[in-house]
Amino acid sequence: MANWKNKIKDIPDLPGIYLFYKEKELVYVGKATSLKNRVKSYLNPKTLRPIEVLMKNVTDVKWEIADSVLEAVILEANYIKQFKPRYNVEGKDDRSWNFFVITKDEFPKLLAVREKNLKKSDYAYSFGPYAEMKTSQILKILHSLFKVSRCSPNQKRPCFDYQLNHCLGVCTNEISVKDYKDKVINPLILFLKGKKKRLITSLQKKMKEASKMQNFEEAKRLRNQIFSLGKIRDFALLDKTFLEKKMINPIKRIEGYDISNLGNEAMVGSMVVFDGAGPIKSEYKKFKIRGVLGQSDVDCLKEVLERRIKHVDWPIPDLILVDGGKPQVNAVKKIVEKKVPVVGIAKGPDRKKNEFFFDMDKGLVERNKELLIRVRDEAHRFAINYQRDLKRKSLYGK
Repeated sequence: MANWKNKIKDIPDLPGIYLFYKEKELVYVGKATSLKNRVKSYLNPKTLRPIEVLMKNVTDVKWEIADSVLEAVILEANYIKQFKPRYNVEGKDDRSWNFFVITKDEFPKLLAVREKNLKKSDYAYSFGPYAEMKTSQILKILHSLFKVSRCSPNQKRPCFDYQLNHCLGVCTNEISVKDYKDKVINPLILFLKGKKKRLITSLQKKMKEASKMQNFEEAKRLRNQIFSLGKIRDFALLDKTFLEKKMINPIKRIEGYDISNLGNEAMVGSMVVFDGAGPIKSEYKKFKIRGVLGQSDVDCLKEVLERRIKHVDWPIPDLILVDGGKPQVNAVKKIVEKKVPVVGIAKGPDRKKNEFFFDMDKGLVERNKELLIRVRDEAHRFAINYQRDLKRKSLYGK
């Protein structure tokens, strides 16, 4: 048995790319939604594809984890472009590859082009090659993440993307050529080069600068973009089998929130964090309410979520749980803007009622009811204890 087979137990069940080597030569790179399952499948090849016939000569396997399937696609393309592994490129004709190109327009556009139709000098930038790619879905995700214009300046009416807040105003002449390149094209280029970490660092710096200059609209736009990049929703790129397997319970991180107050005194908020194994107490957070006058749990919750979402260095949750009903859920949904599903549990005056409010997969909530109730109760306990600590310190000074 080749040495690479002994590594399978160490390969994570996460998206990314895997790299097969023959001695020191990289001979094949592939992408996977589950690295462990994909590499394991090569133990018993079921076809006569060249790479599967090659497996008896493979001496090593390496891998790189990606934050999303989309990033695995980009990472694979960058490896193929740089190293041209023989079993990726041999036998491919010009209909096998796709490229993304950025046009030379005044307000550049993002297009997908087949290699047989690609003349690189016609475009400002080209990225690829991408194999077996769901082009339309990837373009849709990229347009959403970076708000790449699909319209033209000086139109009679705003484009449809503008009405959905997916266009920064090329059609309405609200953005200059320079700003469009700085805010849209340059970040897109970094992302397609596989440099997301550098991109996020740059966006964080710009967000802080915009906030200092009291350009709060721009700071909010940047904050939302950072949030979206941290939680890329790319289920459309996944194959059906993976979806059926993974969507049974895709919740890996739940953040639970509660508000506790004694009149106008010691108004506080809590954030607790759970994963599949239970609470992660090292990541709990406490919030003193600063900007709410009077008793309004909804306004307090809004303040807590608005402050939390500024912490782009904290991991993005797969689900947010709030202690409350429709008003609380709707308030949070406006802040996270559909990027994270929100569930509320209304407890009733005697805390014996558990009424769920959500607009996501009902089966997912049903399967996790006991866990969600546990998160709600823990958020409540943590908020109450924090409030009592503050009250005790105000009375006794310790």
